Amino acid sequence: MAFSPNPLSLSVPDPAFESWLRDSGYLDLLDHRTSAAAAAPAPASSSSSSAAAAPSSASDDVVSSITGGFFASLLSRLVTVSSLLTINPFSKLSADDFSGDTPPWTTGFFGACDSYSFPASSQQARMRVHENIKRFARNYATLFIVFFACALYQMPLALVGLLASLALWELFKYCSDRWEFDRHPSARKLVIGIGQCATAVLLTFLNVQMALFSALAVSYSVMLLHAGFRKLTPSKKPSRGR
Repeated sequence: MAFSPNPLSLSVPDPAFESWLRDSGYLDLLDHRTSAAAAAPAPASSSSSSAAAAPSSASDDVVSSITGGFFASLLSRLVTVSSLLTINPFSKLSADDFSGDTPPWTTGFFGACDSYSFPASSQQARMRVHENIKRFARNYATLFIVFFACALYQMPLALVGLLASLALWELFKYCSDRWEFDRHPSARKLVIGIGQCATAVLLTFLNVQMALFSALAVSYSVMLLHAGFRKLTPSKKPSRGR
């Protein structure tokens, strides 16, 4: 649809318009706007005119253009995927993102097959990661707990070390309440230091940190891929009272 020029219309800068779309919850329009901007055709270069002047090498030009376009597209996709590793996904995350309800796993988190697409540019990948992590923060936290439980299941010694460290601090709490360590600050600090050293030894020698690291690596990779390829959908904003 084309609108006639209006001399009284106001020109809104792109950053302000995108900020309004984000604050208003129109994330799908913002995602589509970024894709359209990245897919805009580049202006024709002078090499096309020189190539048209040589009809004898038309087939070679077609092959070279197809090959060059394929490698250029492949290189662009590799650059876009590699840009996910340079993104700080938690830069816009806040504690309020964990206080809401967990989005539904089937319709919200996973969605349909058409809910995923390759990001058109590094800017779109960065925007998707930041917005999707804010929306699905509780889902990603649940996935980390699941991956950590699977890692503990595959590493029984790590599970024993985690349970032993928890039991150690429960024993410390029981002894503190029984012998009233609050009245003796120096003895309390000494016992806390001994408990911290014992916990560090248990976690190190029973490979609890390895299970934690593997769960973090897997959940971080899944989070980046899901957030980068998941299309943005409209977010529900609370209605403002008049």
